[in-house]
Amino acid sequence: MHEIYQLASGILVWVALIVFVGGTAGRLIRMAITARKKDAVIYQYFSFYYALRSILHWIIPFGSMSMRARPAMTLVAFIFHICLIITPIFLAAHVILIAESWGIGWAYLPNAVADIMTILVILGCLFFLLRRIVQRDVRYLSTPGDFVLLLVVAAPFVTGIWTYHQWSGFEIAGIVHMLSGELMLICLPFTRLFHMALFPFTRGYAGSEAGGVRRARDW
Repeated sequence: MHEIYQLASGILVWVALIVFVGGTAGRLIRMAITARKKDAVIYQYFSFYYALRSILHWIIPFGSMSMRARPAMTLVAFIFHICLIITPIFLAAHVILIAESWGIGWAYLPNAVADIMTILVILGCLFFLLRRIVQRDVRYLSTPGDFVLLLVVAAPFVTGIWTYHQWSGFEIAGIVHMLSGELMLICLPFTRLFHMALFPFTRGYAGSEAGGVRRARDW
């Protein structure tokens, strides 16, 4: 058990970070090169004004027609993504560990708030799971990999709250927490989770085309 802990808290952290950063940068660079070869005109009409206009409308809850058409999905999706990103970055335990290891730190969330946000992520995963099972069109498009990804996302949050509250078996949960968090980082550049990094580029492309070429809105 101690050896696994040392591995999970040591070299595997670096492996996950290197794969995450390198994989994300590599995919973005390849996409930029591919776009220049196959759709070079995008660089001619790309507009920061229209790109930012589109991004701002799509990061504001109910800022687009499609969001307003599905209010429940929009609300859950926004809460889920905000908590998914903010909680690990501003969790007190994570900030303290980084400060001890690298000598840098920042403000962190009160533990009660972090607990609530963690629970919201877990509930969000359950919502998306049920949606893939119950909603016919979503079920038709779902693959086994989509269900595995939900498990990959939920695991660090389930084991994290388990470890923090020191419920029975929390020592094992703590190791699983580290391993599952590292797995999620590794998966991010190579799965559908990559949409989080891709979002500003896809919205920038759509916004530039809609505003600069079609003189229309993309929201």
